[in-house]
Amino acid sequence: MYSLRYVFSIIVLLLLTGNLFSSDREFEKIIDTKFYKLKVETLLVGLSHPWCLTFLPDRRMFITERMGNLILLDSNFQIQKKISLDALPIYTKGQGGLFDIAIDRKFKENNLVYISFNGSPDNKTWGTELVSAKFLGNELVNIKPLFKMQPKSRSNHHFGGKIILNTQNELFLTLGDRGEKRQAQILSSHHGSILRLNTDGTIPSDNPLLERSRQESTLLEIYSFGHRNVQGIAIHPETERIWAHEHGPQGGDELNLIEPGKNYGWPVITYGVNYITGTRIGEGTDKQGMEQPTFTWVPSIGTSGMTFVSGQAFPRWKNNLILGGLKNGHLVRIAIKKNRISDYETIFENKFGRIRDVRQGPKGDIYLLTDESNGKLLRLTAID
Repeated sequence: MYSLRYVFSIIVLLLLTGNLFSSDREFEKIIDTKFYKLKVETLLVGLSHPWCLTFLPDRRMFITERMGNLILLDSNFQIQKKISLDALPIYTKGQGGLFDIAIDRKFKENNLVYISFNGSPDNKTWGTELVSAKFLGNELVNIKPLFKMQPKSRSNHHFGGKIILNTQNELFLTLGDRGEKRQAQILSSHHGSILRLNTDGTIPSDNPLLERSRQESTLLEIYSFGHRNVQGIAIHPETERIWAHEHGPQGGDELNLIEPGKNYGWPVITYGVNYITGTRIGEGTDKQGMEQPTFTWVPSIGTSGMTFVSGQAFPRWKNNLILGGLKNGHLVRIAIKKNRISDYETIFENKFGRIRDVRQGPKGDIYLLTDESNGKLLRLTAID
């Protein structure tokens, strides 16, 4: 016979894990927030560490998996096809692999997409690369290299890899410091920078470092520098200003308003500290000539994908940022007024897994990817 204490322990465990009553599971699908009650739906499971999602104009969806898979979903969120990427030298190790896919603003006319990944043609050194391709007949054709990070290395972390296009159809690509933090302050290195390129890979004529063109070592595609690992970037729907966040070390994730040619300080200034020892990194938290973050997370939440809210699905969240966190599965909302934080809300944490990507869909609903071996595609809708 089992003891009453043993039976009670099992009941408590089942209650805590949600395996006794279906109402516990249902409760986790309804989220109360400051302005809305949200319904969270699981649309797809079984994804292997998905990294990004993006919608096509016909409401089909691309999902990338870090191990190098590009998945096409139909408008009902069913897998339509796994698209071959054999032509790309994707190197999957550590944090490296297939990253982002972005749609050209004139996609209906030119069928162009842009893909970022960790590239290594020889498996000796590797780094973030960017290509364009045409999506025709559910295949990628006319693949053209646009950018290859220099110098490449054998490090397996801090790749950046996020792509965004502004209303002028210029490309912004985020890059990490690859764990070689000092290079984030060197303008002859792509490490720890955000780039701006034309969609053919050329450099815009007004890029901010062109004034330094006499310095042969300056890489003129650099738009901003002094970043650690930028894995979230979004353009404000009204002001069109660029916002990005980056991972800090032990503490010190940052949200920054990105200005052309500015130095964001890593690793000279940071609000984080060294892992294990907890000792200070660099020279402190501020220095003349280096930008201060708009917001910092101490401790870190492992910031991930983010998007600005627009449209009519969430009018009380208009122009707010929604961003994810990897460390404890955060989803947070940030309201910005006059380039300062006016409201901050944790929508949830530790409910659905590591939140990797956050996007707004064609009808205004919010879509999430969880970075797990059994990754999920989730949809958030307002129900009141």
